Amino acid sequence: MDLIDKRAALVAAHAPLVARAIAAVGSRESWSPFHDTPSTKVHGPEKPRAGKAAFEGRLGRPYELGQPGVQGWSGEEVSPYTGEPLGITYPVSEPEALIAAAQAAQGEWAAAVPALRVALCAEIAMRLYDRNFEMTHLIMHTTGQSYTQAFSGSGPNALDRGLEALAHAARAMEAVVPEAEYRRPFGREDVALAKRYTLVPRGIGLVICCASFPTWNAYPAMFASLATGNPVIVKPHPIAVAPMALAVETARAVLTEHGFDPNLVTLAVDTRAEPVAGRIMAHRSVQIIDFTGSPRYGRELETTITGKLLYTETAGVNSVVVESVEDLTAAMRAIARASSLFSAQMCTSPQVIYVPKDGIDTAAGHVSFDAVAQTLVDEIDAIARDPAMAAGIMGAVQGQVSLDVVADLVATAAREGLRVLREAGPYVHPQYPNARTLTPLVLAVEPKHIELYAEERFGPVLFIVAAESGRAAVEEATELARTRGTISCYLYSTDEAFIDQALPLYERAGANLTINLTGAMWINFAAAYSDYHVTGLNPAGNACLTDAAFVASRFRIVQSRRPMRPGA
Repeated sequence: MDLIDKRAALVAAHAPLVARAIAAVGSRESWSPFHDTPSTKVHGPEKPRAGKAAFEGRLGRPYELGQPGVQGWSGEEVSPYTGEPLGITYPVSEPEALIAAAQAAQGEWAAAVPALRVALCAEIAMRLYDRNFEMTHLIMHTTGQSYTQAFSGSGPNALDRGLEALAHAARAMEAVVPEAEYRRPFGREDVALAKRYTLVPRGIGLVICCASFPTWNAYPAMFASLATGNPVIVKPHPIAVAPMALAVETARAVLTEHGFDPNLVTLAVDTRAEPVAGRIMAHRSVQIIDFTGSPRYGRELETTITGKLLYTETAGVNSVVVESVEDLTAAMRAIARASSLFSAQMCTSPQVIYVPKDGIDTAAGHVSFDAVAQTLVDEIDAIARDPAMAAGIMGAVQGQVSLDVVADLVATAAREGLRVLREAGPYVHPQYPNARTLTPLVLAVEPKHIELYAEERFGPVLFIVAAESGRAAVEEATELARTRGTISCYLYSTDEAFIDQALPLYERAGANLTINLTGAMWINFAAAYSDYHVTGLNPAGNACLTDAAFVASRFRIVQSRRPMRPGA
């Protein structure tokens, strides 16, 4: 099969997948082409073994990518589970060499028909899914996610977000007709023009990944830029390079197999001591920047980057207002699970729980503030004291910074006389006795302590605020969302009138809201194709995963027009 036929076959093979993703984006229904369980009943016994073996085969070795401008090798990843360095080193390329290589590759890529670019992105996604057991171990031993979460959240769920962005990109490009005829009279003359509309990519895209969940935001950014004709440079966090090295390796292989320059996708490796993102962003050819990371750096980019596209997701103060509930245990269990998941190292983790100081109504009667708080603590304890459950939910703490956050709050609580409802402490991981673990610290506070809880604390900590009332709780929660940022808010109330009054406040704050969710589904689970993740309306980020705006400006439309030939 020659190259032209091979490319045509790829487009045909992935057309149903792309069409189905576009349909899901339009309907907002539940859909995925992937299985997000690592069960051997789905995948068989061989794939998990092969994935683990592939991971182990990478340890202590250079990760070859065949990139240009390599001037050395670097690797500083340490497993949160074993406490040992992974020993993997990665090629450190000169930023200017990566940019030059991307520029050289861009012309042919931009000239390719959009359907081919979209199909190649879909193929990359499917190849990554095929390697997901290997990715699972790379994610675990760089981020600290549990085995199950690493498989699902950083695998199929992240790939779904990538396909979601791909669907938006395909739909946006399909909406532009390539040619048109224009006819109308001007006075006594009939004018007939042939018009041509060309999609022109914006330039090189830089994808800056976060440390704790690198693939979840990277895949949408990579596919959105690639599909619209832009090369991509992926800049992982120095302590979580391996997952993005695998993604870049896979993308480069697919591009090469189909006759494109692999330098359309490259990896920019740096160290915490010598970062390179600034050098890459400053180059005039780099026109698109996708950033996921700290609010401080995100705000800096939002105020300093001009003349380029910038898409940010940072973090904020995620709150829960508990005004009244049907089943107290079910509601507190839902909050406890979400607060414990990945040791609260997620952008959707609840941090501030508002409970009226005079207690709440439940189906079983009125319950005091202390009883609500104790029920929440009991549900956290139920997770923490079961090592297998704790391992599957809490995973490991990625870095010392999160331990320091908790230690600082313990000292502050002692200094200011705050009530410690639950002390933080490690649990013993059943498979990795040296794992860095920490169960949640729970503090009881009052609204006067707002400066203590009104900023993101990246680690396992919960503040239970004794609010004046449910209404006051909603007002403060939405004000914090508006001024400090939020990605996910949660509300429990049996009063429909109360909910109706609260909804406009959350909407004006640009805060996505989950109401009265209990049961098997995690309250902080964000479903691709259905849930909009981040609104762009508060300080937690200026972009949304994923809407049309996330892709629409990554290309522009250039037109030409000329008189039609006589008789045409």
